[in-house]
Amino acid sequence: MPTIYEQLRADVVISMKARDSATTVSLRTADATIQRASMDQSKPIDDALVVATLRKAVKNLSDAKAEFEKGGRADLVLANEVEIRLLEKYLPKGVDGARLEAMIAEAIRESGAQSRKDMGKVMGVLKRTPDAALIDFAAASKLIQAKLP
Repeated sequence: MPTIYEQLRADVVISMKARDSATTVSLRTADATIQRASMDQSKPIDDALVVATLRKAVKNLSDAKAEFEKGGRADLVLANEVEIRLLEKYLPKGVDGARLEAMIAEAIRESGAQSRKDMGKVMGVLKRTPDAALIDFAAASKLIQAKLP
């Protein structure tokens, strides 16, 4: 089974052969971003690096989309939505719902957190879990705040 990065590179070739320039540009941009992250961090390209880099790209696109919506630029909103959906295909399905709540409850118990001041301890425990790469920490932060007085 190919790695996420190998699949992305193969999809670049497929989109080029299909003459799908929008997809090709998006995937090549993602590829370049992954390579740059690898060089900046002096790390080999592995699934963890690819997922972290693509999550950051999706977050940036989502933030830009929100700004375009405020500015009334429907054309750019649509372009960002398409690119977000394209990149999300390469991301593993995240931890959410009841499973995330259970992980947070366990992290609060394990860290001994008593109030929102202890939120950093809870986040630290979550970041050490085997599924840390799958957690949306923005959503987790909101849930932790709701659970701690």
